[in-house]
Amino acid sequence: MPDTSTASTGNTAIPSRRTVLAATAGLSAALAAGGTAHAGAAPGDAALRALVSRMTLAEKVGQLFVMRVYGHSATAPDQADVDANLKEIGVRTAAELIAKYRVGGVIYFTWAHNTRDPHQIADLSDGIQKASLELPRGLPVLISTDQEHGAVARVGEPATLFPGAMAVGAGGSRSDARRLGRIAGRELRAMGIRQNYSPVADVNVNPANPVIGVRSFGADPRAVARLVAAEVAGYQRSGVAATAKHFPGHGDTAVDSHTGFPVITHSRAQWETLDAPPFRAAIAAGIDSIMTAHLMVPALDDSGDPATLSRAIITGILREELGYDGVVVTDSLGMEGVRTKYGDDRVPVLALKAGVDQLLNPPDLDLAWNAVLEAVRGGELTEARLDASVLRVLRLKARLGLFRDPYAGHGGVDRAVGVAPHRAAADRIAERTTTLLVNEGRLLPLSRRTHARVLVVGADPASPSGTTGPPTGVLAGALGELGFTATALPTGTAPSAATVARAVAAAREADAVVVGTYNVTAGSGQRTLVEQLVATGRPVVAVAIRNPYDVALLPSVRAFLAAYSWTDVELRAAARVIAGRVGPRGKLPVPVPRAEDPAQVLYPLGHGLSY
Repeated sequence: MPDTSTASTGNTAIPSRRTVLAATAGLSAALAAGGTAHAGAAPGDAALRALVSRMTLAEKVGQLFVMRVYGHSATAPDQADVDANLKEIGVRTAAELIAKYRVGGVIYFTWAHNTRDPHQIADLSDGIQKASLELPRGLPVLISTDQEHGAVARVGEPATLFPGAMAVGAGGSRSDARRLGRIAGRELRAMGIRQNYSPVADVNVNPANPVIGVRSFGADPRAVARLVAAEVAGYQRSGVAATAKHFPGHGDTAVDSHTGFPVITHSRAQWETLDAPPFRAAIAAGIDSIMTAHLMVPALDDSGDPATLSRAIITGILREELGYDGVVVTDSLGMEGVRTKYGDDRVPVLALKAGVDQLLNPPDLDLAWNAVLEAVRGGELTEARLDASVLRVLRLKARLGLFRDPYAGHGGVDRAVGVAPHRAAADRIAERTTTLLVNEGRLLPLSRRTHARVLVVGADPASPSGTTGPPTGVLAGALGELGFTATALPTGTAPSAATVARAVAAAREADAVVVGTYNVTAGSGQRTLVEQLVATGRPVVAVAIRNPYDVALLPSVRAFLAAYSWTDVELRAAARVIAGRVGPRGKLPVPVPRAEDPAQVLYPLGHGLSY
């Protein structure tokens, strides 16, 4: 079949069903052995087992890897992406990656230039499927990404972007979580992404957690469990595999496993009470995949190994005690938390021995791939062990319809991605999440008659997806649409004395000030900024655009809102609350400790004022 992809966009002609079946002759033979060889059928378990039995060892090893690859096109990426691929992976393109290693999955990242726009993403997905299916005994590829929404989103606008998990936790609505999963899943599937590494099932009981925080639904294990189960149901109803992460729980750590090796000191009883419920709920909801955490839990395994490499945790607890027999995927194998004790050649082998199925994004694919191959040839891993994981991966692909119809095309994108009803649903969900923590003297809602001129200052962190923000501009624009005369003056996360002085001078010309705060600390320039703005005598409204814990360090503000993230949908909702267009309905999904004594609670779980 000729390659009809274009160099500019990677557009790929989608083979017909007949061509797909011809390109997968090995699969057809296996289906025939299983008695379900007719076109369009999803292969049954007997057919999948027969298929596994016909695969070469190298093909089996490949099916267990999920790999990054640079470029917007499977066959014609930009030269800079070709160079990056050659440097990091030893191939030029996604098509070469699949041909060389027969990888079972590909993960999309914004920074790898995989997600420029919905049509391009669909074309990339189709190009990857075409490259794989045209190989001898070619199999469909499971394409994945981290689309948590809120603070972590790889696919940006014009796709629909929803509030993040902690915002949804503040809303507390299972129907909203289910609707989010269903709509977001439908859009991902339309772009050829069939596995989403979401929802986060970690219970964020540590305000100092540097890596989870607002990515969690909250601090109440039962509430988190309900929302995890609801979001799982939504995603999987849309035909996308949801992934609960990070087992056995990453919510109580002050160390980021990307850069260090966290140790969770919960007792076994505490783990059962705090960490396990959301994962149990996900399993009960039929979760398709669960992601492991690169951290140590001595109460569950005192060997010193990270959970990803722990047979006691992955097989003993997750599979045997919790009864989970779906796909287990590692967190990225390039993270420091899994590389501290063992080399990059040992990590994938030990993960498979622990009971993992998918090996995500190793830093050196050739080293990892060959290490697994040699472990089987040398007897450290049995081929039967590989077969069990390959079968789980193929079952998931079959359940998602990838054997029946692996292609995306443009029609689904046009019908589903970023359409008006989806965006309206995101706005309605966001309106139920904004949380009013302080409102002295009933400052809010602001009146256009008495506070017509509004200055918006504060932090402008980078957009998670690269397509939203900046926050001060979004807030000012939204307030302007609501009838205020609003001006944006970005002051950053660490404003200098000169920047603070400019903001104070501008505040004196305004009727009210809205300041967006981002992870305020005791010695932060943001705290100085807010204190000096309050000293002008102008009413100050603070909006925490990430962690709600900021409120404890800003006791002088008369009104304080928690938005839980700095993406447009949450900021627009906060603006509507400030203006009184909607009332604040969110309730704190985490307790806020006192700044001077973190053992004491300033605002309890469930706190939230109304108008």
